[in-house]
Amino acid sequence: MFSRVNFSTESGLVQGCLQGDRMAQRHLYDQYSGKFLAICIRYLKDREHAEDVMIEGFMKIFEKLPQFQSKGSLEGWMKRIIVTQALMTLRSNRHFMMEINMENETEYQDHNYELNHMETEDLMRMVESLPVGYRTVFNLYAIEGFSHQEIGDLLGISESTSKSQLNRARNTLKEKIASQTPKERRING
Repeated sequence: MFSRVNFSTESGLVQGCLQGDRMAQRHLYDQYSGKFLAICIRYLKDREHAEDVMIEGFMKIFEKLPQFQSKGSLEGWMKRIIVTQALMTLRSNRHFMMEINMENETEYQDHNYELNHMETEDLMRMVESLPVGYRTVFNLYAIEGFSHQEIGDLLGISESTSKSQLNRARNTLKEKIASQTPKERRING
């Protein structure tokens, strides 16, 4: 009799993928491709490039799956591979070259802004409009949860540059939020 591996558990899914079961691999891809594409789009903006990076990331996931030790979540482990793949694409492609602006900028002046009344989509659109360097550091720190030291290592920049880029990204976002008129702000619920 043919015995089927259970894909409803993480360990069953990993075991199936390790055994080369195409259905397990497809199940893993279907389960996470939407999330991982969204992550790639946050870094690359261009959907076609993001899809390419996501597919390359899945290829690395399947290649490195024997190294997964089940000490953390499978999703977290795979997410790190996808983010790293997106960052490697940014670093290696001149078209996506990060702009690290080290000029002295005037410090952000405190504006009254109402983040409570913004939709998540509006805020994410603002994040997407940031310059590549600001957006990348903001995504890594605020969304992915990397430390400034980890960001520096991933991007080949200093820890202080990472902190500076995050600060500038936050200030730019605050200015964008503050510049909206009350009519432009959507009220939740």
